[in-house]
Amino acid sequence: MAALGGSVARRYARALFQIGVDKGNFEALGQEVEDLANLYSSSAELRQTLESPVFPMGDKRAVLEAALPRVAPSKLLHDFILLLLERRRLPALPLIARAFQEMVDAQLGRVRAVITSAKPLDVMVATEVQRALEKRTGKKVLVRTEVDPELLAGVVARVGDLVLDGSLRTRLENMHTRILPN
Repeated sequence: MAALGGSVARRYARALFQIGVDKGNFEALGQEVEDLANLYSSSAELRQTLESPVFPMGDKRAVLEAALPRVAPSKLLHDFILLLLERRRLPALPLIARAFQEMVDAQLGRVRAVITSAKPLDVMVATEVQRALEKRTGKKVLVRTEVDPELLAGVVARVGDLVLDGSLRTRLENMHTRILPN
């Protein structure tokens, strides 16, 4: 079912993205989709109401109509979300938002990276890692930083499937494997 959900999400995202490209507002539309997906994901009560078979469709629509102004969506996104509700596809909204953002990034020639370090990174270090990733990927890199004290020192950078691990923890594990193979 997860693969089917991803397939459905990509189809909806692709259709919405194409409309955004045609109208020249795909990037702003992507932000609206992300904001709405965050609202949906962050409210268990909203999700339960909209996904429950107990509530009639009219009530669900009223709840959704009341929640939509929080993210001030365009008429296009408003209609799109109501379509998802009617087709019982709202649970796919976070996947649709992710797929849509990937399409926006690809259209703009950029990728997203997560840089994990043992302690919060200095801005200069984060910028240096970002530049190195841009040189390696040949694309603009949008960086998000995370802290994981278990790394001990160093950084781990993830860009899509590419993982560059310069953490002390990994270096120690590799050294341990070489010294004590089994």
